Amino acid sequence: SAVLAGLITLIVKTVPRHHHGKPPPDNYTLALHKALMFFNAQRSGKLPKHNNVSWRGNSCLRDGKSDPGTTMKDLVGGYYDAGDAIKFNFPASFAMTMLSWSVIEYSAKYEAAGELNHVKEIIKWGTDYLLKTFNNSADTIDKIAAQVGVGDTSGGSTTPNDHYCWMRPEDIDYPRPVYECHSCSDLAAEMAAALAAASIVFKDNKAYSQKLVHGARTVFQFARDQRGRYSAGGSDPALFYNSSSYWDEFVWGGAWLYYATGNSSYLQLATHPKLAKHAGAFWGGPDYGVLSWDNKLAGAQVLLSRLRLFLSPGYPYEEILRTFHNQTSIVMCSFLPVFTSFNRTKGGLIQLNHGRPQPLQYVVNAAFLAALYSDYLDAADTPGWYCGPNFYSTDVLREFAKTQMDYILGKNPRKMSYVVGFGNHYSKHVHHRGASIPKNKIRYNCKGGWKWRDSKKPNPNTLVGAMVAGPDKHDGFHDVRTNYNYTEPTLAGNAGLVAALVALSGDKSTGIDKNTIFSAVPPMFPTPPPPPAPWKP
Repeated sequence: SAVLAGLITLIVKTVPRHHHGKPPPDNYTLALHKALMFFNAQRSGKLPKHNNVSWRGNSCLRDGKSDPGTTMKDLVGGYYDAGDAIKFNFPASFAMTMLSWSVIEYSAKYEAAGELNHVKEIIKWGTDYLLKTFNNSADTIDKIAAQVGVGDTSGGSTTPNDHYCWMRPEDIDYPRPVYECHSCSDLAAEMAAALAAASIVFKDNKAYSQKLVHGARTVFQFARDQRGRYSAGGSDPALFYNSSSYWDEFVWGGAWLYYATGNSSYLQLATHPKLAKHAGAFWGGPDYGVLSWDNKLAGAQVLLSRLRLFLSPGYPYEEILRTFHNQTSIVMCSFLPVFTSFNRTKGGLIQLNHGRPQPLQYVVNAAFLAALYSDYLDAADTPGWYCGPNFYSTDVLREFAKTQMDYILGKNPRKMSYVVGFGNHYSKHVHHRGASIPKNKIRYNCKGGWKWRDSKKPNPNTLVGAMVAGPDKHDGFHDVRTNYNYTEPTLAGNAGLVAALVALSGDKSTGIDKNTIFSAVPPMFPTPPPPPAPWKP
């Protein structure tokens, strides 16, 4: 019996065991790790210990202080916008709003990818800076620092500034003026959206979350009281991030503040028919349904459709929420190949900006909205939606998001990945000062760096995770550093990229987090009246 027992033990020990290990991570998860690193490379100010971008260091530590004309003396921190060292609040705020939205919906997917803490650090770096750009302890304000640095080189100006010079941000020695605005509804309402969305991300950190909510309320009030576009004619932002109107930010900022506070006055505002009308909710136009740093209407409509799908608040909001829901359905239809609202390139990339340059930033936002909306419908046990008489399954939306993201990651006629460091074939001449100048202890001055800008050699530093501006309408791409329409990445573009990647990453069955966004929202229905007293004959 001892021999038998020994034999059995031997057999059991030697039979190979099948360990069901984790499947290898999918492309979207792999690209997500990289896409987030771009934000580390764009950090301004004093860098945190584990920034993990070897060629970056502390930079622009005198922002605010160095401009005698501004009252805001500490504007250190935040993010550089693109391949330059300008800090534009408008697109940076939108980038933070998008990242926060993606975390609120998909925190489980970030967790599964091991990136939840990283993305939250990225958001906090952005919101900490936004809180510095206005008096965040006050209840009312009369100005915001909208931008640090200047990019205007028109008229052959040779004054050293952030676009004329080609220097590592660490070496900048030219003045960095602060642009303050006193009526900037679009900017202030977008900042309110960013701070409000982040307050939900950080709801477990009570003190910080409340600070964000207070800041959001303050800037939103300022947006409503002092009407005006932040990029009024002739200002520096008008050249680079010109805002077409502030009505869409009112709807978007109002929706986020409602979710952050549960205060119904914000919902009343966000669902006010006049506001929706001014924001363009009822008329088409070639850019209808395209979410971008300038126009948030499509995003706001998806965000408010969420309220109708899961909480169904009824009167007095139902009519406009139903409209937003219908408009969202129409926008989702317009993304499908059967409809001709938007052309596609031969390689299959949707032309949301109608063949104009820098298309990818719009594509990633659309892919995020499509994947997210299909997850909303799944979570609401709705198998699909109607486009006219035809019913389409939610899988069709996911498929749209996937084909577009796959194109960006390398399934395109040039077999080119438009995310730096992903795949084998990607842009080696990204339009980016820090990445193109070697970190070799030599300080190149304003024009001294031009030779690196114009060099035909690949960048000495890899800007991991940067999504370049993208191909042209013929699927063509020129990997040339000076051609920013092909090779320049931006904060807003990468935020959409991250959001779309996380939405498609990992296990589809994970889906969205249905309830976190509603944490502050009070019960929708008034409490029923008490039952009548028992009848006594």
